[in-house]
Amino acid sequence: MTPIIQVALDLLELDRAVEIAKEAIAGGADWIEIGTPLIKSEGMDAIRTMRKAFPERTILADMKTVDTGALEVEMAAKAGADVVIVLGSADDSTLLDALRSAHKYGVRLMADLISAPDPVKRVVELEALGVDYVNVHVGIDQQMMGKDPISLLREISHRVNVQLAVAGGLDANTAAQAVKAGARVVIVGGNITHSDNVTEAARKIRQSVDCPDAVEICSVGTVDQEIRKILKEVSTSNISDAMHRKGAMKGIHPLVGGKIVGTAVTVQTFPGDWAKPVEAIDVAKEGDVIVIYNENKDIACWGGLATWSALNKGIAGVVIEGAVRDIDEVKNLGLPIYTSNTVPNAGDPKGFGEINAEITCGGQTVKPGDYIVGDESGVVVIPAERAYELARRAKEVYKNEKRLFDEIKRGGTLSEIMELKKWEKH
Repeated sequence: MTPIIQVALDLLELDRAVEIAKEAIAGGADWIEIGTPLIKSEGMDAIRTMRKAFPERTILADMKTVDTGALEVEMAAKAGADVVIVLGSADDSTLLDALRSAHKYGVRLMADLISAPDPVKRVVELEALGVDYVNVHVGIDQQMMGKDPISLLREISHRVNVQLAVAGGLDANTAAQAVKAGARVVIVGGNITHSDNVTEAARKIRQSVDCPDAVEICSVGTVDQEIRKILKEVSTSNISDAMHRKGAMKGIHPLVGGKIVGTAVTVQTFPGDWAKPVEAIDVAKEGDVIVIYNENKDIACWGGLATWSALNKGIAGVVIEGAVRDIDEVKNLGLPIYTSNTVPNAGDPKGFGEINAEITCGGQTVKPGDYIVGDESGVVVIPAERAYELARRAKEVYKNEKRLFDEIKRGGTLSEIMELKKWEKH
């Protein structure tokens, strides 16, 4: 059987959702899922609108029902849904009542395994209850922590005969893996809906699920390599948004342009004492960023000779709350440097201070190993323990903004597209 592509519309704006669904269908998507955020935003009108816009398409309502199963299935069915999605972790009594309602109103039931405590055991129980589909689903927040649904799907698929759907950050590569692992329905959200070319993104998914053996499986690097790869693709603005407007250094600006991405080697030194900043070059590894708190903006702790040395070691960049000198030379050398001031005078190498201790730079706490990203907007600090999660979240911000840019290019305004007045606090 040909795999089914289900596009998940996890948006808040109904008009945008309709347009994106049209573009996804043009690229080969089959089913239309009205995501939980859209249902919470627009209620059953979201289902009615999609039913009217796409009378021949299978419409799914992601109700995420966990109680009052019969009532919520009835609501969705009467509004025009063909398939109603309930939580697989709901009590059996809720699921059985939902099934009775589904049979009564002629719709199908999909149980979603998202956050199920024991999904392998639960899928066997759900099949016994009689659901039509089980969705092997890793949620967005779980994806940000590095979890993926393919390994779980492989573990489940040989245990049951119920039709399996799969969801959780799928792209053209992992969609092909999902089909080979036993998925009948491939559910794709952001990698279609947040694309600046929805039709082309859907077409790539279509090609990969129709010919999964032709898709070259990309090897996955280390976590650090993946973090750096993502951070090079996104902006500091994307990262700040992903961190809920946190992480940005104050008063630190690019002196020598160029994006920096790397892990921090920290330096705490005293006014004009340039010994520890220079010694940190020997401590740092290729790809690291030296982050310096110098306590004084009127005496330089960094200059041309230090920059030459850092280039020799492959340092990714330097961030200084303090002063830099030898500006003409430093700019010619091209090493990205972010600082709070420039002056001509330097101090003396007395050797006070510490390397790789926790410091404060630009108003942000920086620990050794934290990820530092700098671009023309400024510098952000990403705690090492949350780096993978925040990099993934920043990538989602980036993809959503690309989609918004595309819609603005078509003649809309940001306020209209995002329906800002509708969502203002009252």
